[in-house]
Amino acid sequence: MTDTSVDPPRTPRRSPAGAAEAPRPAARRGHRPGTTRPDDGNATAATRPAGTRPTTTARPAEGTTGATRSAPSAPSTAGRSAPGAAGAAGSAGPTGADLHLDLPATGSRRSALMDALREAIRSGRLAPGTRLPPYRALAADLGIARNTAADAYAELVAEGWLTARQGSGTTVAERAEPVPPTRARRSSRPPRPAHDLRQGQPDAAAFPRTAWLAAGRRALTAAPNEAFGPGDPQGRRELRDVLADYLARARGVRTDPDRIVVCSGFAHALRLLFDGPRAVLPARTAGSLAVEGYGLAFHRGLLAAAGATTRPLPLDEHGARVGGLAEDPEIRTALLTPAHQFPTGGPLHPGRRAAVVDWARGRGGLVLEDDYDGEFRYDRQPVGALQGLDPERVVYLGTASKSLSPALRLGWMVLPDHLVDRVLAAKGEREAWASALDQLTLAEFIDSGGYDRHVRRMRRRYRDRRDRLVGALAEHAPHIEVTGIAAGLHAVLRLAPGTERSVLKAAAYRGLVLDGLADYRHPLLAAEAMPATDGLVVGYATPPDHAYPAALEALCAILPPPL
Repeated sequence: MTDTSVDPPRTPRRSPAGAAEAPRPAARRGHRPGTTRPDDGNATAATRPAGTRPTTTARPAEGTTGATRSAPSAPSTAGRSAPGAAGAAGSAGPTGADLHLDLPATGSRRSALMDALREAIRSGRLAPGTRLPPYRALAADLGIARNTAADAYAELVAEGWLTARQGSGTTVAERAEPVPPTRARRSSRPPRPAHDLRQGQPDAAAFPRTAWLAAGRRALTAAPNEAFGPGDPQGRRELRDVLADYLARARGVRTDPDRIVVCSGFAHALRLLFDGPRAVLPARTAGSLAVEGYGLAFHRGLLAAAGATTRPLPLDEHGARVGGLAEDPEIRTALLTPAHQFPTGGPLHPGRRAAVVDWARGRGGLVLEDDYDGEFRYDRQPVGALQGLDPERVVYLGTASKSLSPALRLGWMVLPDHLVDRVLAAKGEREAWASALDQLTLAEFIDSGGYDRHVRRMRRRYRDRRDRLVGALAEHAPHIEVTGIAAGLHAVLRLAPGTERSVLKAAAYRGLVLDGLADYRHPLLAAEAMPATDGLVVGYATPPDHAYPAALEALCAILPPPL
């Protein structure tokens, strides 16, 4: 225990003539060698404002042995300069980090602050050497008196939790026994594969960082102030304007900006249409939803969770057999990938495109067009959007996930006029998903021509990847049929019946990740309507350039020999 009494003031010495001797220099008054005070980070002893009361020191308790560091008591606030005064005077050095502390609503503020600081240090949240904020700033943040914060700092210095040096601020003290690290949480994620040939992912290394950054600078510079406020659920007008022009030019879509609603991707669009209390196409009134016999299980699961009943349409070399739509009166909506059927490949036949639009008109239904891989066609001109045949019966759904990156979380819905207000009601009064800043950047990227240049460059890059895959298979496994390669970012390798499961096991053993065709088959698709086919879905866009040859070698090594 220490005696916290203050030394009595010194009586001025008198000269032989009886005159009082001049006081000692202010730098030595009230300060004993070896003592410190919590530094506010504002002024050193040499620049202490006039009138500041000298620092008081604590004496070691009687009967103690050994050297004991004396702790300062709280300095008075009288004559103290305002917070940040040193910064205004040109003092160098940071003012300390922001500090999150939870103090109870009742009880001593000083004790509560000391307990909170001890716990933060003990738990490792405040590591040794961490600079604390000045006690004035901390007091203001916590709504407590300055002296309370200063007293707490001083006591923790005395206890050895903190150290304080004049002009250097207050920091967490070094400890002989550091806090043991917390046990790392075991991750549920599988380890990174040796070779990644999963479908649906663009080459992440090819994202146009420099061009995107430049577009972002230009967009933010030109953005109006209101762009940084609450977002419009329909999306930024700048993006909708350029999307209307681009989609008309590149995909044959017929629309105007007021019929475009920005969303955060294809799955988000499905949720807006089918899920939630304000769903545009609620399951109880929308009837059954026709889907292609092969497609993403994730999308089927999302629709099932929303209560929608899906009916599979068989596929052949001309795409979905849409003639079956007229045979089921309960079907009112059809979800299709007309540009490039996913995952089997190939566009929807022109006759079937016209037939499905006629069906929608006659039944008063809708076609949901997933424009999957519409921009990446290699062997001839891209197939135009189905939406161009009847904008009032087709909902066009597109995203930047394949062309740029799924990390952007940007997509768009081109809607019939009668659905726009209903979709906006489902989104709510404010945009909650798609960043307005990303929308502005994408708008500038498209408007400046950067998007077209990037798509053309990636089209050449992915075509080269496809050709290398086809060449490797022709050399090492010529008996394997490759389909679906006219467009997109993946190919389908046809396998002999009964071999798909064993090939996937061999791939896993070699650290090769890819998908089997069976994973995409709708569980209600009858075998008599469309027999099951063994195969592999191989994505050739995912691996970086340096890893692609090894991935192709691993793929060829696991393929079964000819029968």
